[in-house]
Amino acid sequence: MTSHSEDEELVQIKEWWQRSGKPLLTGGVLALVVVFGWQGWQKYQTHRAQNASALYQQLLDASLKTSGKPDAARVAELYGQLQSDFGGSHYAQYGSLLVAKVAVEEGKLDDAAAGLRAILDKPVDATLGEVARQRLARVLAAQGKAEEGLALLAGEIDPVFLAGREEVKGDLLVQLGRPDEARAAYEKAKAAQSEDAGQGTLQMKLDDLAKGDA
Repeated sequence: MTSHSEDEELVQIKEWWQRSGKPLLTGGVLALVVVFGWQGWQKYQTHRAQNASALYQQLLDASLKTSGKPDAARVAELYGQLQSDFGGSHYAQYGSLLVAKVAVEEGKLDDAAAGLRAILDKPVDATLGEVARQRLARVLAAQGKAEEGLALLAGEIDPVFLAGREEVKGDLLVQLGRPDEARAAYEKAKAAQSEDAGQGTLQMKLDDLAKGDA
């Protein structure tokens, strides 16, 4: 009788194992895989970000030599590596902004415009996209394409970027000989700035326009 009861218990245990034990074990294993996989992914991402940051710092150092002139060869090498290893990342796009700045300083406006357009085509975030837009507008103005730059600044905008965009717009309008529109843009920029933001530069530009009217 005891043997029969033990056999029945064994059968019940086997049935329970088939019904619940295996799924529980499988679920537990999967949970461990997910947890350790996620931790591994986080470590990988952290390591990757650290490498990108270090590379960007090297690029920054190469572009800001104490002699006042960037190491063009080193800048190109580091920038190429940053784009190759971390293309599309924040660091890669900040690198593009930096390289565009160096290109402008060296008078290579076409190169600067191409780099800024690449960011603008696919910005990592809204801030980088707007910075690239405003800088590209200035580069276009330096190329004698102020109207094209002005068109780039048209359209809806997040209020947080309004002051900067309107100031750039005002500068381009001054270049185009449209002082009334420039004044309106500067006033809009001034109104959009926070109270603790320095408004000295904008006021100087407004004063210069007033002198022109006198």
